[in-house]
Amino acid sequence: MKKIHIVGLVLVALAIAALISLMGDMSTYDSIGSARNKEGKFVHIIAKVDTTKPVVYDPVKDPNYLSFTAVDSLGAFTQVVYKNAKPTDFEKSSRVVMKGAMQNGTFECKEIVLKCPSKYKDEKSNQL
Repeated sequence: MKKIHIVGLVLVALAIAALISLMGDMSTYDSIGSARNKEGKFVHIIAKVDTTKPVVYDPVKDPNYLSFTAVDSLGAFTQVVYKNAKPTDFEKSSRVVMKGAMQNGTFECKEIVLKCPSKYKDEKSNQL
């Protein structure tokens, strides 16, 4: 084999390895029910914060503990524990994307991304 063929094969192998490693980061959104079935597995969930249930956050006692109840679009709910500071405008968010794993019936959240409703409102609806 020529050297150029060997280099080409190595480059193709590296490209395949890179694609396979990136596939592990690609994920779809799960419902709370499917997250319960995948206990211990890392999942993404889109849900709303249940405002009828208490949100536990005391920055004086423990600034890295937030607990709340989340409800998904199918009506399933779960207790969420987020061991980090409460995100700014958490109460104003229409939806939250939570990344983490279900552990013993509680969603142990590692990251929260807030979805702001004002960014998606139609300008005409703001004038009403």
